[in-house]
This record gives sequence, structure tokens and C-alpha cells, in this order.
Amino acid sequence: MTRFPPGPKSSYPGSGFLRFRKDPMGFLERMAREFGDIVHWKMGGQNVFLINDANLIRDVLITQDKKFDKQLEAARSLLGLGLTVSSGELHRRQRQSIQPGFYRDRIAKFAEVMVQCAARAQNRWGENATLDIKREMERIALRVVGETLFGVNLESHAEAVSRAMTRAIGSPSNMMVPMLKWIEKLPLKGVRAAKAGRAVMHAVVDQVIRERRPSAGQTDDLLSSLLVADDQINDASDRQLHDEVMNLLIAGYETTANAMSWAWYLISQHPKVEDCLHRELDRVVGDRSPTMADFEALRLTQNVIRESLRLYPPLWIIWRRTLEDYPLNGYVAPAGSLVLMCQHVTHRDKRYFPEPLRFNPDRWTEEFKEHMPKFAYFPFGGGSRQCIGDRFGFLEAVLVVATIARKWKLTLATGHPVVPAPLFTLRPKYGLRMIATRR
Repeated sequence: MTRFPPGPKSSYPGSGFLRFRKDPMGFLERMAREFGDIVHWKMGGQNVFLINDANLIRDVLITQDKKFDKQLEAARSLLGLGLTVSSGELHRRQRQSIQPGFYRDRIAKFAEVMVQCAARAQNRWGENATLDIKREMERIALRVVGETLFGVNLESHAEAVSRAMTRAIGSPSNMMVPMLKWIEKLPLKGVRAAKAGRAVMHAVVDQVIRERRPSAGQTDDLLSSLLVADDQINDASDRQLHDEVMNLLIAGYETTANAMSWAWYLISQHPKVEDCLHRELDRVVGDRSPTMADFEALRLTQNVIRESLRLYPPLWIIWRRTLEDYPLNGYVAPAGSLVLMCQHVTHRDKRYFPEPLRFNPDRWTEEFKEHMPKFAYFPFGGGSRQCIGDRFGFLEAVLVVATIARKWKLTLATGHPVVPAPLFTLRPKYGLRMIATRR
């Protein structure tokens, strides 16, 4: 008989799933605190293992990754068979075709667009204006993705996309438990809202492709090259193209906007860090706009983003399904088990991060980074499925924060509740109402 690691006792059938669904991050924090590096429970009849050790995470994502798949079938109604969801040879081919769009030299060319998009957004702000900074970051991120990757201006879609994403992106528990697919067939309000949100997203993607297809090959953006590669137009290739654009849109928009939003929240709560950030920008950038050439000199700005990604990682949990019985430090995860790796938990582990709950950008010294286990910090995932746009997203966050913080101070509105919502990405549940004042 398989010997399972310790874990919570089941009070009644389905209790493990319900406890996880009610408060995913709190539940996983408690499991790690009470049971250690390997925890087991049942969820929807499925064996679930939470692993909290950096070396075990490395093995799942890197050294033993062929023994796992991603189990994201439930996400296909939105993401299709795009890069985020696909596996095997299809995933390898997709990554190979998309990767050139994110080479270092190409990303460097995007820097000017990122700064311009941030500048256009802040130019609309008035002194002491009350803003939902989450929405502002969404507009910037959407425009950056549109102009750099697709060669179109998506700003007119910002409100529709924001509302649609809120509806379309559900709890990760829905994607982890295959038996919940039947819920999609019920006439529930939440199900109808999710379907409506997905329909809006699909319509936006279809419009982008229609708009760009006549000029395929005439510009140097990623969508242009994908359209050229799609030279044998048929239903299958059109569907695959649609799926790729959807995956790039969501990855480049949703995760980056949330990363920047959380950074602004943390900056606003730590005046000393904010003062140091302003001094760095005054010294490095001065009265001009930041450029790619400034990136290396913006050390504190980079570390603010790193530390924000540690405490509030938009990609807050990832999981894999075992394709065969998998050994876990003396235990066995049977084939078909779900293995969870929670950035929210590991990033707050005091073994890796002294004073783990403290926002401390200064911790990110070269010595600290050199000695930290690789998978103690993995905001972009890891291995063959690491986020393909990690450099793109990090550069955008640094340059957008630098552009805005050079001119503005953002203060959290009095009484505004800041509650993390652990959906497919980690987002501020009620947005971020902040007051903008000129420096």
C-alpha cells in the first residue's frame, strides 16, 4: 500500500476541495506550516501533494519534468491549445516559433514603446486625482502588448477586456479537478458570466487577427511573423493562430498589469523605499524619460519589482500531474496525482528569505541571489514551461514604474480595502484606489 505524507484529515467527502476553494492561499500556508515540505490530501477524488522544498520543486520542473504534464484541460475554453496549455511536440513547436519574438535584442527595441505607453497614461492624470491604479496598469499593459507584439492599438478595448477578464478567469481549483467540468453545463449566474467574458475575449482576438492579416509580413512584430507562417489557411491553422494570440494577450496583459499594481501598493506602504526610489530616478534619469540604456543603473527599481513579485506573485501557484508513480522523499505520488507548487508559500519561507513578510528590496544583493536556491523564487515558473515573456514583463514593469514614479507619488486612498484575489492570477480583488500627486 502506498504510504502518503502527512496532511489534513478529511471531515467529510469533498472537505479538502471546499477548504482549498474557500481560501486557497490561506489553506496552503496552513498546510505548509503544520505538515512541512510534503503534504497530502484528497481533492475531488484526486490525490494532491503540496511541495514546499526548493529542491523538490526543481526536480518537478527541471530534472524530472518528463514525468509530468500540466493538466490545464479546463482552461481550453479560453486558451484553446495555445502555448500555455499545450504539451509534448505541439508545445515544443509553438515555443520554437514564438521564442524569436522575445529574444533579448528584440525586447530591447520594445523599451521605447513601454515608456511611451506609460507617459501617455500619466499625461491624462490630474493633480490629486483618484485613480484605480489596477485599471491604469491594465490600460498600459494592453497597449504595450498591442503595439509591440501585435502591431495594433488595443486601448479602445481596455474597459471591455478588463471586465471580460474578471469574468473569464476563475479559481484555479476549477482547473485542477477534472470532475468539475460538468459545472460548465449548469445554468448558473457565474457560469453564464464566465462564458460571456470568454466570448468578449475571443471577439477581441478575432478582430486583431482580421485587422492585421492584410498587412502580414509588412511589419516586424510577432503577430506578423505568425501570420506569415500560417501560409496554408484552413480551419485548423486559423484556430491555432487564434489560440496563440489569446495566450500571448492574456500572459502579456493580465500578469504584467497585476505585477505593476502590486508594486505600486507596496511602494505606497513603505515611504523610505519610495524616497530611495525617487532619489535613484532623479540621479539616473533626471528630467528626461527613462530608456533601455538606463535599465542596468536602475538597481533599486529592479529590486522593488523583484521583491513585489516575491510577496505578490501574479503567477501564485503552478501544478503538474504525475504520468507515473513518482517518488517524493520516501513517499510515492501515484500516477494521476496533482503536485502543487505555490509561489505564495515558498516565496514567504523564512529558510530562504529572512523576515519573509517584510518588503525589503535591499535583500536582493548579488551575493543573496547567488546563494539562494534556484526554486526558492520562481515568479515566472521554470523549466521548459517557464514564462516565455519573463524578460519582456520584467522590463516593462521596471520601465513603467520608473516613468511614472519620476513624476508622480501614488498614495493609497484612505479606507480602501486591499484584498488579494487568488484566481488564475493574483489580483487586487477591489482594485487599487490611489491618489496621484505630482512630485
